[in-house]
Amino acid sequence: MTTCAPTDVALRIMPREMRMMTERVFSLSGQPKGFFLMVQDVVMYSQKLGLGGFALLEQRWESLKSADPSLARIARDHGDRLVLDGAGQHAWFVIPAVIDLLGELAARHGHGTVTVINAVDAAELRVAADLAARSGLSVTVQDGDQPSLAATPAVMNCDLGRDEPLLWDLLQNGVSIDADLWWRVYAVAQKALAPDSVVSRRHAGPVIVNDDGSIIGRKDSDDETDLSFLITPLGSESKKESVGP
Repeated sequence: MTTCAPTDVALRIMPREMRMMTERVFSLSGQPKGFFLMVQDVVMYSQKLGLGGFALLEQRWESLKSADPSLARIARDHGDRLVLDGAGQHAWFVIPAVIDLLGELAARHGHGTVTVINAVDAAELRVAADLAARSGLSVTVQDGDQPSLAATPAVMNCDLGRDEPLLWDLLQNGVSIDADLWWRVYAVAQKALAPDSVVSRRHAGPVIVNDDGSIIGRKDSDDETDLSFLITPLGSESKKESVGP
């Protein structure tokens, strides 16, 4: 990604779009699909919390592409306290392990503390406190070069606004992001998609359209979709994703 100074134009972006862009960008990092789906919300939460957010994603993208979260190791284990060595990995990619360890400690001891060392952008570990809510944990963070995260089991109210207030706020209000930054992230995310062509359109969604117009897959009796544009190539193929009529 190429970084540029922010503009005076901001967009209000909702969780669906942020999750989609982050998932696509992280899919280009070479991480297993199960892993990057675990971290698709970290950038969105970071943006909402006023941390690095999408600007940090742009700044760190080259190093994230060579990340290896499997290098993280438990350095010390003292009952309800652990020290996790991030092994030079970015904090975003360490967060899933931190939350899992906090959950295990809280289940075994009723509480637990994980201190993280050797993680890049360690301040981003604050994101774990809000993400851990969906795992039934109440987490507090002590900032520093070696942040400590303390967890206890949370009382769940079956009310998203009370159980996960940050996510509820995001779902209701989205978050403001510099327009130029957002479109640069969008451009990188598009690299995860197959180029737009007659062939790619024929294999999109739940059906495959053959050269003769016959359909393999869903055949809804009331489906009035016009498939003619999938059969004969247009005179000039667009290389951009369609955003409207």
